Amino acid sequence: MNFLADVVGWFTTGAHWTGDGGVPNRVWEHVWISGVSVFIALAVALPLGLALGHLGRGGFLAVNVSNIGRAIPSFGLLVLSVQAFGIGSTPAYVALVALAIPPIVTNSYVGVREVDPEVREAARGMGMSGSQMLLRVETPLALPLVMAGVRTAAVQVVATATLAALVGSGGLGRYIVFGLATQDRVETFAGGLLVALLAVLTEVVLGAVERRVTPPGRRELPLVAVAPPIPTAAPGV
Repeated sequence: MNFLADVVGWFTTGAHWTGDGGVPNRVWEHVWISGVSVFIALAVALPLGLALGHLGRGGFLAVNVSNIGRAIPSFGLLVLSVQAFGIGSTPAYVALVALAIPPIVTNSYVGVREVDPEVREAARGMGMSGSQMLLRVETPLALPLVMAGVRTAAVQVVATATLAALVGSGGLGRYIVFGLATQDRVETFAGGLLVALLAVLTEVVLGAVERRVTPPGRRELPLVAVAPPIPTAAPGV
């Protein structure tokens, strides 16, 4: 009970809510690091996944390379990035972008490949070019599954962005690192709690967006966040 009282006391101390080291600024730093990482991952992975899904080629390689990337520990990649780029925000961004790319590539590819072939034929019959079909037909239909991948990537990035504090960057990980360094269990717990709450909020917000873009007839069907392995020969190739 004394520990919980100390945690409550930490959150109600005014000094923890002001200045560069205050909770609002640390939350903003954490959101900024996470948001930029997911945005960069989207810029790289979304066009790749959609294009491969539309062409029906290279998906097996892309998805399995993404899965290999997901198997690399973020901390290990962070250490390697520090050796390449030095201390600062860059190593954190490298590790977080690499973490976010796999689910976005996989879900984008699978989302496009799962579009009904009859819908594609109808689009061709209307005289649509390949790019028009991808942008006007396949991408809107794949959007719910794409959003599931983005949601998974974002939650993983928010939870892992605490590592940024280890390389001199900001964010809520600062509380955890400083707490461990000074053996302050209260500050460590407070930092972990704030990260958990931010991850849950990210899940809830992006889950609502995902539901919003899902057609009413499909809302009762589960959308997998990471698709199953892709067969060597994709259907319709």
